[in-house]
Amino acid sequence: MKIIPLLILLAGPTPIAVPGGEGGIGFDDLLFSDALGRFLVPGGRTGSVFLLDPGTRQLEALGRLSKLPTWQGGHGQSATSADATADMLFVADRTSQRLFAIPVHGGAPAVETALESGPDYVRWVEPTEEVWVTEPEASAIEVFRFQRGARPALVRAGKIAVPDGPESLVIDPAHGRAFTNTWHDRTLAIGLKDRAIGAQWSNGCKGARGLAADLEHGLLFVGCAEGAATVIDTAGKGRVAGKATTGAGVDIVAFAVGARRLYVPSGKAGTLEVFGVDGDGSLRSLRRVPAAMQSHCVAVDERGHVVVCDPRGGRVLFYEDDAAGPAR
Repeated sequence: MKIIPLLILLAGPTPIAVPGGEGGIGFDDLLFSDALGRFLVPGGRTGSVFLLDPGTRQLEALGRLSKLPTWQGGHGQSATSADATADMLFVADRTSQRLFAIPVHGGAPAVETALESGPDYVRWVEPTEEVWVTEPEASAIEVFRFQRGARPALVRAGKIAVPDGPESLVIDPAHGRAFTNTWHDRTLAIGLKDRAIGAQWSNGCKGARGLAADLEHGLLFVGCAEGAATVIDTAGKGRVAGKATTGAGVDIVAFAVGARRLYVPSGKAGTLEVFGVDGDGSLRSLRRVPAAMQSHCVAVDERGHVVVCDPRGGRVLFYEDDAAGPAR
């Protein structure tokens, strides 16, 4: 029997100012790191990546990347995407066009290397101990092996061609594959070891953008720039199992596995919409709440904490989904 909640309580938002972000920050990718128990908030022109503790709502700055005095609009300045292990932060600097590996707990110096093209997403690939960096202008993903030891290094290990892409990047270590979108209507699976594009699915978007996943059940969630979210059932021959409309300007989306909820901000409408995901992949709107204009990025943890970017305000918006997580 399908149970539909009568009410979803989404407390907030509580604004959290990013140090140095006065006048605006070109936010792009937000991520919750299970390894650190922190939200990763790349601070754009501030030159830092911030670790946000969802319990205390305090920010800790890491890294010394390109620091710029003013926001130029968009999200092309300095650090806009990062990923982490328990001891290392990986981040690309768009201004210097370099990839960094920064020790989370200090002590050792950061290591860095040049990128062939302008970076977008950065993701750690645990099974191969690699860092993958999407480079849309080159229609490619650049691959680096992270070499540990007395003298850590980022060693270039290859490049994956992604025609009409890549946009967004999700790693599925258990099944040995990654997922990315083209800029239009396709979602692709890439082998982590052979780096070859395998399955391709129509995702139901006109302009595909963000990507999230329910890896256990084989569902992929795609944000459509025109103002929609779709669901691909990769176990069901790649059919589009669900689609729902929302405000225009959708980019990044986030999925809470335990609560089975999809969070979709709309940059042009300035809203955050929460969808319930049924067992068959269909979507049902639970609530739409105010965010901010240009709020196009979101991340969620498994305790009902939701973080949405506010580029013009130079801050993030912190929500608590009281029906999604355990008591805090």
